[in-house]
Amino acid sequence: MEQKTFYYKDELNDEFSKAEIIPRKIDEKYKYIHKNLFWFIAAFFFNLIMIPVKFIYPKIKFRNKYIGKEKLKKYKNTGYFVYVNHTQEFCDTLIPSNPIFPKRNYIIVNPENVSIPGLGNSVQMLGAIPIPENKSGMKNFLNKIDTVIKSKHSITIYPEAHIWPYYTKIRPFKSVSFKYPIDLDVPTFCMTNTYVRRGNTDKANIVTYIDGPFFPDKNLNKQEQKLDLRNRVYKQMVKRSENSNIEVIKYILKK
Repeated sequence: MEQKTFYYKDELNDEFSKAEIIPRKIDEKYKYIHKNLFWFIAAFFFNLIMIPVKFIYPKIKFRNKYIGKEKLKKYKNTGYFVYVNHTQEFCDTLIPSNPIFPKRNYIIVNPENVSIPGLGNSVQMLGAIPIPENKSGMKNFLNKIDTVIKSKHSITIYPEAHIWPYYTKIRPFKSVSFKYPIDLDVPTFCMTNTYVRRGNTDKANIVTYIDGPFFPDKNLNKQEQKLDLRNRVYKQMVKRSENSNIEVIKYILKK
């Protein structure tokens, strides 16, 4: 099979997702926390139905396996954040949740993820927390994050922000999202999805490495803590990414 080639100009901002969705407005009117009984019942059964999908699909599609799951066990009664490289459209919503189960895992997403007609509420029920488009929505967004962590659940963040399918390296990412574990004083973990050749075929399996916990250096000020925490997570993810041994899609810098 001929190898695909994608050309990029900007590692921070280029997007290779096939989905073309008009994002809904996420502001102070967006309801992050639902209190009515119907929502709770619907969310409970929807998540129950999705449990086998979360476990079975990555196993069938990528024969996904995890290395380092034991690192999470000590923190089963603590909320924490998980940073993951962004290389699959669908499986990226499933892979981080499996080793965390039965703890519930939420995911910080772009507004497009909750903007699919007829599916927005379902995606939110599964744990999507969309980023607000303006400062007016930030209060409710941060309140949701605080509530999730204090409820001893986990929150997954894709610091690269954009999907690059099957990408085997770690793209540079900003330190801004590392403010959350610092402000809430909780552990940070990272998961690095690597692509490993399946036997003698041109297909790839995913091996997910789990590392951590990482804690902020309290001897630094808040800005320095963010950058330091980001750098340690980034360095570990880069190290793990070197275990990939197949390049399904070749990425070339367009000059």
